[in-house]
Amino acid sequence: MAAKYTWLLFDADGTVFDFDKAEATALARTLAEFGVEATEQRLQQYREVNREIWRAFEAGELGAENLSVIRFERYLDLLAMRGKAQDFSDRYLEHLAGCTDLVEGAEEVVRALSREYRLLLITNGLKAVQRPRFEQSRICDCFEDIVISEEVGVAKPDGRIFDVAFARMGYPRKEEVLIVGDSLSSDMRGGCAYGIDTCWFNPTGQARPDDLNIRYEILRLPELLDILLDGGDGVRE
Repeated sequence: MAAKYTWLLFDADGTVFDFDKAEATALARTLAEFGVEATEQRLQQYREVNREIWRAFEAGELGAENLSVIRFERYLDLLAMRGKAQDFSDRYLEHLAGCTDLVEGAEEVVRALSREYRLLLITNGLKAVQRPRFEQSRICDCFEDIVISEEVGVAKPDGRIFDVAFARMGYPRKEEVLIVGDSLSSDMRGGCAYGIDTCWFNPTGQARPDDLNIRYEILRLPELLDILLDGGDGVRE
């Protein structure tokens, strides 16, 4: 066991929750309700719009209160469905909140680690989606709390969301905390800037950036058990 850590911060979407599957399912169900066929092209169009919106949100250029409707205004413009963004957003978020599929191996890994460490979920997301998904999930009991960006008013990589997380954890020393996440821009950059160790979940094998001092890198979640329970060092460049 890597005894130096007492707390593990986990990102939610793309790290423990299978967001790609949830997103595709929620979008398909919503499009069907509006009489539109869900095609791969329409899914990719939405994902391109959504990525741009979330990049603006993480950069502090867009508030959470505007995020969901604005993305669907832009997306529905592509489908010639103007004027329906609010209704579409409401239905999409409701469907998304009910999608609790996990990344492969997530439940086993989280349960094993929760027996040795204290766990907290920290997510850039909307409370109407993240809280019900978390509470309905099979791993809810493994985490002591969840920090949601919309609820606290700041998002990763902003250090203030880590301030909130550390307050929830009872102010452990930074060297006792490890963050695990898939996003370079929010999880890894935020963790490095805050001065805590980072573990990059990199299932697609992207190149590691030179400007981030990432402590561990894994391709599959079960590799975390080798690092944190068996004293391994993880994948390194």
